[in-house]
Amino acid sequence: MVFYVYEKMREKEESFLNRIRAGNKEPNIKRKTDFKGVLKNMIKWGGSFSFAKSLGKFVDSKLEEADVLLKGEEFISIVFFSFHFSFIFVFAITVNTMISILISILVSFLPFLLLESARQKRLQKINSSIIDALTIMSGALKSGFSFLQSMDFVQKELKGPLSREFFRALKEINFGASTEDALKNLSKRVKSEDLDLVVTAVLIQRQVGGNLAEVLDNISTVIRDRIRIKREVKTLTAQGRISGLIIGLLPVFLTIFILAVNPEYLKELFINPLGRILVVIALLGEITGFMIIRKIVDIKY
Repeated sequence: MVFYVYEKMREKEESFLNRIRAGNKEPNIKRKTDFKGVLKNMIKWGGSFSFAKSLGKFVDSKLEEADVLLKGEEFISIVFFSFHFSFIFVFAITVNTMISILISILVSFLPFLLLESARQKRLQKINSSIIDALTIMSGALKSGFSFLQSMDFVQKELKGPLSREFFRALKEINFGASTEDALKNLSKRVKSEDLDLVVTAVLIQRQVGGNLAEVLDNISTVIRDRIRIKREVKTLTAQGRISGLIIGLLPVFLTIFILAVNPEYLKELFINPLGRILVVIALLGEITGFMIIRKIVDIKY
């Protein structure tokens, strides 16, 4: 027994000495932490400019809808740094100013595309959870619970962004806001047509009265039919959407490819005033054609 205790103490002593000998790993951890801190400071510094703050106001609502924990000016600073860093990187490889500018413009649009993608994914998750939320609320109301208690059941039982939004609405009510104002703020934050339908029905029921559980069941049926129609429309318009995307992006990638392979071939378009006018007309035609195709496949239901 004494020998066993002695061996355990010796193992602990050796592990302690090994941790001391491996102390050279700590600077690497500090470097990683310092790198993250420098990156955050750069984003904050870029967002401190007046133009970033003014432009950031147009992005704040999108960031809130996407549930991205960034301020508008910080997002604009990320776009600003993306443009400049990509320009420096591409210019160091190609030594071509025109190609560097074009690729930098495309890279600067990448944060907006990622933001819109995150917003759409979050909206899809919320829309897919609304039916389950209505089922839980209807069951709770039929069991004799109040409307706020049914909302509390939703935020406890469900997972995902809709549960967090219900939690925020309940917190607003606990801090003194009225139920109507909390529901309106919930609708403004999410900006979902299905959730707007639910909020409108609840607000009307609270004013005129009625069986709220039955109203929620009817809305759940309507939303199921809407989801089924949406899927059918997406299936029928898939070919048109893909064709519009390919036709819209093909000239852009073809121009970048020609500039990379043989820049002299398109040099006149950027040097000659008539060529610049043709480039502007081509860009306007691209945007117009893309919008027309998108309008054709955008079926209202």
